[in-house]
Amino acid sequence: MDHKDLTNLLEEVLRGVVPPADAAQKLARGPFRRTELEYASLDHHRSLRHRLGEVVYGESKTKEQLLGIMEQFALNGVPVLATRLDDEKRAALRERFPQGRENSAGRTFIVNQPAPKGAASGEPFVAILAAGTSDVGVGEEAAEVCVAMGVAFEKIYDVGVAGIHRLLGRLEEVQKASALVVIAGMEGALPSVVAGLVGRPIFAVPTSVGYGASFGGVAALLAMLNSCAPGVTVANIDNGFSAAFAACSVVHAVKDARDAVLAQVQAAKDAL
Repeated sequence: MDHKDLTNLLEEVLRGVVPPADAAQKLARGPFRRTELEYASLDHHRSLRHRLGEVVYGESKTKEQLLGIMEQFALNGVPVLATRLDDEKRAALRERFPQGRENSAGRTFIVNQPAPKGAASGEPFVAILAAGTSDVGVGEEAAEVCVAMGVAFEKIYDVGVAGIHRLLGRLEEVQKASALVVIAGMEGALPSVVAGLVGRPIFAVPTSVGYGASFGGVAALLAMLNSCAPGVTVANIDNGFSAAFAACSVVHAVKDARDAVLAQVQAAKDAL
């Protein structure tokens, strides 16, 4: 059961289509259900709280553990995202879920995936900016979070400060986004520049890209934390997942507010 299913159930109770007792039984079986495996306790309620089910971090799990967890979550029919997957684990998931969505660059796999949406959908969207080609893996992880959460997104890659004209050439598109994930390694300057140009929430991600004095992304992390541009929130090094989750949460809030206004307008029209 996801957020839409719960809303529909409550509306059916309100209309008298579903008796309250039946609804209570559905709720008991649905959002509060928990699966106990030998190695994991699976949270089936998270999609109602966060608009995304429990995400499976694959890097430190065995292939068998990963498959066992994904199989249980997939039974609910909601999107299930696994991150930080090596080639062997992605191959195992491909074999088990041939209809799933694999992203080798982002090291992710989604089961029960929604269709991706872009800015052309007309919905509020997340812009994902990556400074250089070396940062694209983190950008792809962020993009897959948007897919799993049903949020429209646009990828704008290779717009780092070494060639600022590349960013300025895409500025009109960037300014239309409701939230931005901005990814950079080296000195980590791109989020500060973007935040100075765009009045939207910026979720910055430092990457571990750079020569020795970048200290595996620590230099970019500190630069972003010390940004003088307002509105820059910083995720951990290479953590495209957390930044995208935060950006998608902003977009969902924007969509909820928009839908509420449209519903009020429609109700006013119906009352005339």
